[in-house]
Amino acid sequence: MRRAGDGRRRGDRTAPGRRTGTALRAAVGALAALAVFSSCGLTSGSPLVDDVQPGSLGRGKPLDGASLTVTSKNFSENIILGEMIGLVFKAAGASVLDRTNITGSIGAREAVKSGQADAMYEYTGTAWITYLGHTTPVADPHAQWRAVADEDRGNGLTWLAPSTLDNTYSLAISAKNDAKYHLRTLSDVAALARRNPRAVTLCVENEFASRQDGLVGMEKAYGMKLPSGNIQKMDAGIIYTQINKSNSCLLGEVYTTDGRIRSMNLTVMKDDRNFFPNYNAAPVIYSKVFREYPVIAKLLDPVSAKLTTAVAQRLNAKVDVDGQDPHDVAKDWLVEQGFIKEG
Repeated sequence: MRRAGDGRRRGDRTAPGRRTGTALRAAVGALAALAVFSSCGLTSGSPLVDDVQPGSLGRGKPLDGASLTVTSKNFSENIILGEMIGLVFKAAGASVLDRTNITGSIGAREAVKSGQADAMYEYTGTAWITYLGHTTPVADPHAQWRAVADEDRGNGLTWLAPSTLDNTYSLAISAKNDAKYHLRTLSDVAALARRNPRAVTLCVENEFASRQDGLVGMEKAYGMKLPSGNIQKMDAGIIYTQINKSNSCLLGEVYTTDGRIRSMNLTVMKDDRNFFPNYNAAPVIYSKVFREYPVIAKLLDPVSAKLTTAVAQRLNAKVDVDGQDPHDVAKDWLVEQGFIKEG
């Protein structure tokens, strides 16, 4: 199993789980997770050896004597978030085992659910649709988090306060094309498609093009129908390059926290009809551990309060654009915010 620093690309973008949005697929994924545990070794991991001390968090070492395991999915943002949890736990006095970078969309959740790991950052929309099997997202972000937290309590999982970091879908446009068309919302895109169908060309992933919670549903929600010849299907990483070239596709499918949005100066369309689900990141804790160490909420709530979509874009860019290690990015940000100090 690759450790956090071994893979510097976002990896399998099914990692947030949103692409497997049926209860059947979730069940299949859970079985696959068992294979992940045995082959990728949830019996292994690396102790966090960083010499970090309390800053504004962890004073008095409230986790002294605790042995805790953190995990994450295998894409840059989630690895960064998992490393943040581990470093805060470490500064608060815990011995921490790092099992971040679990392959697949289900494996990390199953690790926490089974007690093989104690904490991770998860996404509200992923849990609601993929893991809990619902088909209709909750429009209000806080209500979505509350619904997930209430239902997941029965699975032995405790959801802490969510961040405003929202890793959801949208479409983005280059600065050059933005100067020509001045598109700001998905409704603007739909209006342009009706006026001039040939103008709206899209670059999207294969699965996004066919899913009801992707392009198919978006077209219905916004009352537009693009000719098939206007849609190019490709790998997620290539999409950003193609949008930036400006002459390949007018708009492309993006994830709203992706660091390449900032580095390429792309403009993201506002989902003004709230079609796409909210994917707010929040810590999920193995409930038995949380009952033993309820102070975990006081340690992680301030971190989540500082995590916004803009912050995530900046941190993700350090990994995906600049090639930095996710662990180092997490540590530098926590120190910068004053949450922890280097020893």
